This record gives sequence, structure tokens and C-alpha cells, in this order.
Amino acid sequence: MGCQCNNQKKEEENTELSQDNKDQKDEIFGLGNQAEIDPEYLIEKNNENKNQLGFEKEDKNIKYADYPQKMLELINKIRENPNSYSDIIIQEIKNIITQDYDETKPKIIYKNKVKVALFKGESAFHEAAEILKNMAPLPPLIFKEEICVPLPETEEELNDNNHLKNQIDIIRENNKVDVYFKDLIKLPEVAALIMIVDDNEKNPGRKRNALLNEEFKYIGINNKFIGGKFLAYFTFSK
Repeated sequence: MGCQCNNQKKEEENTELSQDNKDQKDEIFGLGNQAEIDPEYLIEKNNENKNQLGFEKEDKNIKYADYPQKMLELINKIRENPNSYSDIIIQEIKNIITQDYDETKPKIIYKNKVKVALFKGESAFHEAAEILKNMAPLPPLIFKEEICVPLPETEEELNDNNHLKNQIDIIRENNKVDVYFKDLIKLPEVAALIMIVDDNEKNPGRKRNALLNEEFKYIGINNKFIGGKFLAYFTFSK
């Protein structure tokens, strides 16, 4: 009887320890404390109610001014702890759902707020997790203002497919830029997750390879709301 009690106690202790480790990883990478209703969602709904009552609308560019800093911190945590982040990727698989009207186009829904179209879905998450699980830690990236891309001023420029390329060409006259891309997700923890999974039909792995390239030393990040749409530019150089 005493042995059974001791075994049960040990099992309970192991369970608590495993949960503590999981919670610690969630907290490190910004994916912890997921509630049924996203706190940010409640804040935005509260702001909508204020606007309806005549309160001044919040400036989202001010609200998300710290986006580059948050993204840099998160990217570097992933680079320095790739094995731990592989577990985070697996945990997020539970948030993938398949649309009833088209089973070939699953979605990931995170914190009831972000919907991102996926191509392969769950298998892409497993592939990304396996890559990080077998990676050695990488040195952190250094933010470099000189390679940050100027953002569009108008929706017309935003929708111009050549705008980003033209801006990169201008920067390359004085600075080296090896890889660049744009992103449309405003929540850093979700943006980083989707970049690492990089489940994209046209160019799979391009964003992940940039974030986890051991030869890259510098990163530039710039973001802005334009006509209610969020946009961020990422640049990398050796």
C-alpha cells in the first residue's frame, strides 16, 4: 500500500513538473496564458464601444510602435533556443481548423483573432518543429537602422507590387541587403510562429531560412498601419 502511494505521489510530481516546463516555454516565447477570449480582442471591442460613444479613436501606429523591438526579441529567443521553440510549434497545431467549404485550405486561428491561410497545414508544423529540434543555437541578430525599408505612404503604394523592390534597390546603393520580405500579421508571437512554420505554396521555407540563417548578422524591421491594414518589412544582411 505504501509503495502505491509513493508511486502515485511521484507521478503527480512529474505531471506538475512537466506542466511547469510547458508553461515556462510558453511564457518565454509569448504564447502563454491563452484564454478562450483574447484580452487584446476585449481591448479592441472596448475601443469600438468608446468610438461609438464619441471618444477619440486610438492611433494604432502609436499602439504598435514597439512591434520591431518585440519581434527582434522574439526572433532572437527562437534563434538562441530552437529546440525549445520546436515544442511550441507542436503545441500550436491544436489551433488549426479546416474550413467546411474547402478542406484543401485549412486555417490557423490563434487567440480568436488571427486567421492565416495555410497550404500544407499540420504537416508543415511538424516539419518546422523537426528542423528546430535538430538545430544548434544561433547568435542573436543585431538591429540595423540603415537597412530598414521606408514604408508606403498611401494605399496605392501599398498595393504596388514593385514598391518594396524599388525601395530595396535604393537601400542597396549604400547598404547590403541579402533577403527581404513583407508580413501582414500584427501580433509578434503569431507572426514569428507563422514565419518559422512558413507554410507557403509559392516559396516555402524562405522566411524561416532568413530568420534561422547562421550567416546573417543584421536585421531591419519597420511597420505601419495604412488605411487600417498592418504592414511590416523585414530585411537581413551578413
